[in-house]
Amino acid sequence: MRLLQVTASKGWRGHEQKIIYLYEAFRDYGYVEDQWIVCVKDSEIYKVAQSKNMQVIGMDLGGEYDLKFAKALKRIADENRADIVFIHNSESHTLAVLSSLFYGLKIPLVLCRTLIKRVDTNFLRKWKYNYKGIKKIICVSQPVVEVLKYAVKDHSKLCVVGSVTDINKFQHTDTGILRKEFNIPQDMKIIGNIAAFTAMKDLFTWVRTVAELKSRGVRAAYIIIGDGPQEPEVKSLAQELGVYDDIIWAGFRKDIPQVLPEFDLFLFTSNNEPTGGVLLESYACRVPIVANNAGGIGEVLIHGKTGLMAEVGNPSSFADKVQELLYDEPLQKKFTHNGYEFLKDNFTKEVIAKKMFDELNEVLIASKK
Repeated sequence: MRLLQVTASKGWRGHEQKIIYLYEAFRDYGYVEDQWIVCVKDSEIYKVAQSKNMQVIGMDLGGEYDLKFAKALKRIADENRADIVFIHNSESHTLAVLSSLFYGLKIPLVLCRTLIKRVDTNFLRKWKYNYKGIKKIICVSQPVVEVLKYAVKDHSKLCVVGSVTDINKFQHTDTGILRKEFNIPQDMKIIGNIAAFTAMKDLFTWVRTVAELKSRGVRAAYIIIGDGPQEPEVKSLAQELGVYDDIIWAGFRKDIPQVLPEFDLFLFTSNNEPTGGVLLESYACRVPIVANNAGGIGEVLIHGKTGLMAEVGNPSSFADKVQELLYDEPLQKKFTHNGYEFLKDNFTKEVIAKKMFDELNEVLIASKK
């Protein structure tokens, strides 16, 4: 198989990391004959791929309907004798369809979908999901499949391949980086979250949970790593509730594998998460988790076995679960052990890459009949 992985994303989040993981796994386990990442020139994924000596093709992008990009995608596919175009975000989905429709890109298109979001409210968006050139839509969890069923007529195109984590990238040794940087006392527990400041992450509930824990006399260092459009509103709520100075606003960081092991508890309040890849990273670092059963979280966290689940959007429920887990070392050890084993069995690069390859290869075989 000769594979083009295409994204028009300029930022760096979980899906961009997933593309890198898949490239590495497809290469290391010999699943593809050759592969390329086609992306926006000087984007974050372009820089990461270059730093890792991957075959990456950077393109100028004038927007979702950039016909020059669409035309160039056909040329790149032809020059590299690609068998499949593997699409990784909405803009590249549109561009690949335009390349097929206007410039004769004939090889199969496969879409990777990670968002729980209705796509049937816009005619053009719905049309592109049903475009004949899209042979398969690989979803990160069953809730993603369910929401796409409203738009996609042929449900047989939909399948689930879970989230992926590089278990070797993360460590479970406390490095002390955060304690030193933010002067956190050694005897103080660290309750943290790593999330973009977006509606899906529901950091308003996270802040309210901090306020609830403070009112109950729980002494801890609360740290949130990330940035995003809702940051001013979330900080305003923290000011209003009197917990702004109780929270360490750490901003966006690139040293997550080094600092995540310092968390004594991961408090995850997302209300519509496709899977929660950061929960898998917490398993890798042996960090106990309190989350909720929203979206696809239930596919990666088993209540009472690998972590605790609280009621969605309920700060009191989250605070109850935090208090139940924070000082119960036997329960923490049970969850972190089970979580790590669950991760190894279901979500490593090796496991997910094989599942992903099988789905892509099925499309390739069908295209040659």
